Amino acid sequence: MQLLTQDLRNKLLANGRQQLPLRGTDGEIDFVPVVKLFTPDAGATWLLTEIDPEDPDIAFGLCDLGLGCPEIGSVSLTELASLRGRLGLPVERDRHFRGTKPLSAYASDALRVGRICG
Repeated sequence: MQLLTQDLRNKLLANGRQQLPLRGTDGEIDFVPVVKLFTPDAGATWLLTEIDPEDPDIAFGLCDLGLGCPEIGSVSLTELASLRGRLGLPVERDRHFRGTKPLSAYASDALRVGRICG
C-alpha cells in the first residue's frame, strides 16, 4: 500500500505552505491530523499534519515509537517507507482514520496515557 495518496500529500503540503510563514511564532496553526500511519507489528504510530514545502521528504506531527513517550516533531517519509516492524511488516496507513481534534489535543491525550489513542 502506498503510504500517502496524492490527495493526502496535497493536503499535507497545503498545510505546510500555510504554516511556513508562521513557523516559530505564536501564530502557528494547530492543524487537525490529515493521516495516521502505524506499524502493525511494532506499536509505533504517527499522526501527520503537514509536509515541509521546502523539503517534501519531511513531515510534521505526533510521533509515537511505542516506547511510552510520544512527542511532536518531524519525520522523514523516506525513512517511514523503509521501516519494518518485528515481523518485517511495513508501515501502513489507517484508511479509516479521520482527525477529530487539533494535534495538540492528541498530544495532550498521548502524554497522559503514554501512547497515541485514536
